[in-house]
Amino acid sequence: MFKLIFKSSRSFTFELDNQAIYYSPSAFNVFLNDTLVLQDVKTNVFSIYGLLPNTTYTVQVADTKATFTTDFESLSLNIMDFGAKGDGFADDTMAIQTAILSAPKQARVFIPKGIYLVGPIFLMSDVTIELELGATLLYVTDRSKYPILPARFTKPDGSFYELASWEGVAAPQYASMITGLNVENVKIIGQGVFDGNAQNSDWWVKHKVMRGAWRPNGLFLVHSKNVPLQGVTIKNTPSWNLHPYFSEHIDFIDLKIESPKDSPNTDGCDPESCKDVRIIGIDFSVGDDCIALKSGKIELGKTYKQPCERVVIRNCMMKYGHGAVVLGSEMSGGMKDIEVSQCYFLDTDRGLRIKTRRGRGKDAIIDGITFNNIYMKGVLTPLVMNMYYFCDDDGKTEYVWSKEALPVDDRTPFLGKFVFKNMVCEDVHVAAGFFYGLPEQPIKSIELENIQFSYAKNPEAGIPAMMSFEEPRTKQGLYFNYVDDVRINNVSIQGAEGETITLNHVKNKEIIDTTL
Repeated sequence: MFKLIFKSSRSFTFELDNQAIYYSPSAFNVFLNDTLVLQDVKTNVFSIYGLLPNTTYTVQVADTKATFTTDFESLSLNIMDFGAKGDGFADDTMAIQTAILSAPKQARVFIPKGIYLVGPIFLMSDVTIELELGATLLYVTDRSKYPILPARFTKPDGSFYELASWEGVAAPQYASMITGLNVENVKIIGQGVFDGNAQNSDWWVKHKVMRGAWRPNGLFLVHSKNVPLQGVTIKNTPSWNLHPYFSEHIDFIDLKIESPKDSPNTDGCDPESCKDVRIIGIDFSVGDDCIALKSGKIELGKTYKQPCERVVIRNCMMKYGHGAVVLGSEMSGGMKDIEVSQCYFLDTDRGLRIKTRRGRGKDAIIDGITFNNIYMKGVLTPLVMNMYYFCDDDGKTEYVWSKEALPVDDRTPFLGKFVFKNMVCEDVHVAAGFFYGLPEQPIKSIELENIQFSYAKNPEAGIPAMMSFEEPRTKQGLYFNYVDDVRINNVSIQGAEGETITLNHVKNKEIIDTTL
């Protein structure tokens, strides 16, 4: 009934082994060694804290019991022993950083209850950092307290050492709230809070202008591997909340990501050119895309050809973002083997969103993508695939917006096979689905199966995709343009105005068992 998806020396995280969408079918209790530790749990992902290292425990959920052992821990270091005050006034950066740097392999750095005023914290390999419930790292608002990471260095052989980026381009960036450079086997766990305090700073003022360097992330990992975050809350970040960059085997488990709805560029989780990433059981409420997978904007993709690949997104709640799960638009290195399932999208502008455009390049290939078992409510446009994305300086050029067939060359992106199945989309406002390929490079295959769409009583008008010359609309059905193969099976569209399904420049179509 349940499975272990994360463990440390002090905590376990479990996931119900069922197909309920995000929330469990009914509340349940969790027992640890026959003692009730969690009552009326209503999510499919849950964690147990306060465990002892290298200790075996029996966990019971309903009638199912299983036995698990926590990790070994070589030493526990309390930051208070290094001079931390935790009073919200003293600068505790050096105390916490010294504790981390002092830790031997497989040690735990413990941050007890308190408010710790800090600047950027740098991670070290083979160390666990635990934030106790009630512990908050509150970040300073003075940008002069944040060191700058240069964009890149040139190695003796002429290759680059990439160190920092901004929106898919190598660029100098202020060190992030949590920064990991070339680290391995680091765990950040607990029930504490990393509070970026951006609402009280100037990070969100003139946010489109680089001042000294680009804004920090919440977490920034570079060339790192085997790094899980579990349990903690990350909030009020200057820009993207979680940004692993050219990293692998990264886990984000049972987290809370919180940014105001109007905060700029506060994406929830943006893995960029990463391999083997798990995003499970996260509660997102952000000011931009909840999850946006990326692989560089033109140069980075062309140079390294490193796709974002083998990514699992499951059992997440996504609220108020521009898009719930987004692929692109910085995707010049491509994407493959992406699975999104058992998620709940609430009041986002778009649900499942793929965005690219001419110029992203021949390595900008997105293929083999599956979206399954998803519930959406109040999402303006649930499904979007857009090959004319118009943001950035070159986004509104004729080369991007032209609907004429242009030559297929080194600048032309590719969208392959996409499967959308087992979904309920209620209170749709703008359009059920909007899929627009290039005349010279149509989307290859779109399959919709077992999906229900219904519309809001008082819909908000809007454009379904961020592309030039689209007019606002409401209650549009499914719109396809320049797609090679469309298969629609057991799809219900109730309340659309006008054509329920529009098929333009579609080579092959199959529509079966569909209620229009």
